[in-house]
Amino acid sequence: MNLAALSDLVNVGYLLAAIGFIVALKMMNSPATARKGNWVAMGGMAVALIATLFHPDIVQSLTGTGAGVDDVMRGETIRNYVLIAAVMLIGAVGGIASGRKIQMTAIPQMVALLNGLGGGAVALIALYEFINTPDPSRVQSVTTVLSAIIGSMSFSGSLIAFGKLQELLPGRPITFKGQQGVNILLFVMVAGLAAALMFFAASPAVFAGLLVASLVLGVSGVLPIGGADMPVVISLLNSFTGCSAGLAGFVLLNTALLIGGGLVGASGLILTLLMCTAMNRSLGNVLFGAVGAAISTGPNAALAGKQPKAYSVEDAAILLSNANSVVIVPGYGMAVAQAQHQVKEMAAKLQAMGIDVKYAVHPVAGRMPGHMNVLLAEADVPYEQLYELEQINPLFPETDVVLVIGANDVVNPAARYDKTSPIYGMPILDVDKARTVIVSKRSMNPGFAGVENELFLNDNTVMVFGNAKTTISKITGALDSY
Repeated sequence: MNLAALSDLVNVGYLLAAIGFIVALKMMNSPATARKGNWVAMGGMAVALIATLFHPDIVQSLTGTGAGVDDVMRGETIRNYVLIAAVMLIGAVGGIASGRKIQMTAIPQMVALLNGLGGGAVALIALYEFINTPDPSRVQSVTTVLSAIIGSMSFSGSLIAFGKLQELLPGRPITFKGQQGVNILLFVMVAGLAAALMFFAASPAVFAGLLVASLVLGVSGVLPIGGADMPVVISLLNSFTGCSAGLAGFVLLNTALLIGGGLVGASGLILTLLMCTAMNRSLGNVLFGAVGAAISTGPNAALAGKQPKAYSVEDAAILLSNANSVVIVPGYGMAVAQAQHQVKEMAAKLQAMGIDVKYAVHPVAGRMPGHMNVLLAEADVPYEQLYELEQINPLFPETDVVLVIGANDVVNPAARYDKTSPIYGMPILDVDKARTVIVSKRSMNPGFAGVENELFLNDNTVMVFGNAKTTISKITGALDSY
């Protein structure tokens, strides 16, 4: 096969990969098809990788066709193939091992870490191309510099996000006096070094300075953001990594990288804005508002001095067994306890008793959008029982019992009226409008936003304290008596 025909086949492979990426994104819009969407995306990436290995530039060096190709170059190309195969094998084994080991509750920090590695890889590509391309075109020069900046910021910022979610760093905003001025100075420095590289002297020392300044800016930009907003930050940094990968596609003249990066950049930005909308906050407020500190805003003055009503699992079972309709609200506490299977078992028992059971899933529950859907799907909860916020809120006034399992900020009534609260205006699940609310929680501690939840003190709310898995299992056992 001649090189022209091989080039056409590679481009067809890239086209198929791009179609796979687009179809996969579409399938991920629904919990019912999201798992298949992952497989389609993996298939698309496999096609792109295989097509790249047969790129004409690589094959030309291997076969010895073309001017200037000798046995030394051919031997070097074979060694490169061996190295590529070895690295791919190490990456595959590491990915499979970590993927099997990781807990569902740690998915957000795993996403942050993998996203950071992607940004770092793009920055290394930019560095390599800068060193080995003596006379780049203007487009390559600009895209190399931009991919280095964005990739470096995404790398360092994602590592900070990982550290906060993994509790290696404090989840609260980490600030110091004059921090905004330092960030502005870093931004100006990065812009100045980028302009120098693109329009004046292409010096390795200047490029190294650009990488270091971008890395520091990524760290300094994420440190002041609280743990409550880390999901938004991760989504935004994911968009950054996609953009940098797309720019790297220009640098390497690789169609698959350009298309894949563009899709990730666009979808990451859309997800970021949707999450901001779900919290009724602007992206600027998320990045610079420092929400997530230990605020511990007090409850409504009318509830001051009131104590929560603690019920036993037997009492909770009586309330559930006497209900005609039950809505289950899963939260991060359920995810931490890995209680989704116990919840499904309890729901099945309630349904067998003739009780209507629904699940209410908040758009940003469980730290990342879709996290609760994945957990519930893992327990084979029927998709038709999952209701989004807009669907379920009108039904709460007619609901006999709402069972809140480890959710906090997303069910806090203060978001509707308390203008001093950092969660004011955030759309919440209106569980307080139900006839009875049962809250399964380990303690009265506030949620990610550091705000006390007045729902726990309402007259129609009872608390069942304890680990979610243990509590739900005991409630399920107690239902046998009714």
